[in-house]
Amino acid sequence: MKQTRLDIAICALRWVLGIVVLVETLLFLFGAHSGAGHAGGRPVLPDAVRWALGGSEVIAVLLFIIRPTVVFGSWLLLTVFGAAILIHLAHGELNVGGLIVYAAAVVVVLTHHKFTRPDPASTL
Repeated sequence: MKQTRLDIAICALRWVLGIVVLVETLLFLFGAHSGAGHAGGRPVLPDAVRWALGGSEVIAVLLFIIRPTVVFGSWLLLTVFGAAILIHLAHGELNVGGLIVYAAAVVVVLTHHKFTRPDPASTL
């Protein structure tokens, strides 16, 4: 199967999004992100919730990057982003634009994947 420019662009979007979300999640989990999980120096989320969300996001990203599991990974990522948006809004944080952009990119990848016939030999 010959790859078109669109196929290559969507693959690049999938990989870039996956890497960015993975790095941000790891920074969030290990507290290196400025203000991640904290408001005014006090923890906002209990550690168990932070690790559950972060862990599920890491798994979702890995499934999203691997071509045979991109559909399941996409839906899992959309679920995690939705939960993160709700948590932010519940804490009065309205800066959820980045999460909405990430979710939109996932929808683009998911839509493209559903309307193309993936090459069984291709894992990227």
